[in-house]
Amino acid sequence: MTTVSTGKQNPLAAAEAADRKRKIAIQVGVAAVLVALVAAIGIGIAVKKSDSDSSTTSAAQLPATGGSVTESGAVRIGNPDAKVKVRVVADLQCPACKQFEAANGEALAQAAADGTAVIDYQIISFLDRASTTQYSSRAANASFCVAKSDASKYQNWLQTMFAKQPAEGTAGLSNEQLIQIATEVGYTDPAVATCINDKPYNDYITQVTQETLNSGVQSTPSVFVNGQLIQSDALFTENGMASVIADAAK
Repeated sequence: MTTVSTGKQNPLAAAEAADRKRKIAIQVGVAAVLVALVAAIGIGIAVKKSDSDSSTTSAAQLPATGGSVTESGAVRIGNPDAKVKVRVVADLQCPACKQFEAANGEALAQAAADGTAVIDYQIISFLDRASTTQYSSRAANASFCVAKSDASKYQNWLQTMFAKQPAEGTAGLSNEQLIQIATEVGYTDPAVATCINDKPYNDYITQVTQETLNSGVQSTPSVFVNGQLIQSDALFTENGMASVIADAAK
């Protein structure tokens, strides 16, 4: 494992709104500077005010539940009323998470498809230090981009992302490569590529990551079944989670 150091408004929409407002605040700040130049008013004051307004706007946007994303920022796949509830906390740069997905990705997909379990994927970004381009955060942003577009393809996308996981300490996959992976699994909507490039969920990901770590999660992957942390060889045994889910369903 890799150790880590209410409304009904869609949380991704809230994050997008924060991003749009932040861009508007920046535009307003530029306009303020130009006006200040004409009026011979101090530029530094105008710029500082713009930056302050932007950060305040971002902080004010708190995500809420809605669609395929839960109020805690997890991508939910399957029937929310399923008897077995699985929560997977992972970082897309985490090698142990790749091992878990390789062993159990198909079992989780089957459990969600047949209604045995609902799977919540809590993708966090504490491993930005393991790449030179903040790959962890960029990949987490891509997770929300594809989930918003079509949650039915999400598990296939996740398996592909882990299969192509870059080595730690490298630059990580580029945005162009992230877009290519999304396209390969069926995310052909141009809005997905735009979302991956624009990274509108950066602040949201930072918040979700911090809240997840504050909740007591100490390593990735951390897998919970009906609220109980699973600590067994099943995490890395081929289809080991299938028996864990079956036992929980009894």
